[in-house]
Amino acid sequence: TLLRLNGEAIFVNGNDVLAFESGVEHKITMMRKVAGMLSGGLFNVRLSGHGIVAITSHYEPLTLPVTAASGPVFTDPNATVAWSGTLSPELVTDVSIGTLFGRGSGESLQMRFAGEGWVVVQPYEEASFQAKG
Repeated sequence: TLLRLNGEAIFVNGNDVLAFESGVEHKITMMRKVAGMLSGGLFNVRLSGHGIVAITSHYEPLTLPVTAASGPVFTDPNATVAWSGTLSPELVTDVSIGTLFGRGSGESLQMRFAGEGWVVVQPYEEASFQAKG
């Protein structure tokens, strides 16, 4: 997917940045809103400036609008690809006694987006794999 930046900023999951032009500045950021839930946090890349950005996704991505009027949007962190720089997501948990005993109804860890902007998700959950040694 190609996106043209005209002075605005976007955040992209670190695994999903493919390329960007020289007029685009980048900075690696890390979310640490839920201590102990993720080893080291979620890494993202903030891209801003002027130019074209290429991002990857598994299958056809879906862009979800986020507005104050409609309320927050919740996404699976492993399926979240990118979001507008106007949003500051939070990691939230939905841990209950049911999730501890295998009776949960959905994802225990979610990203919450509130305000005005958009979020890109993919119909696929990216997973990190560790080598066994």
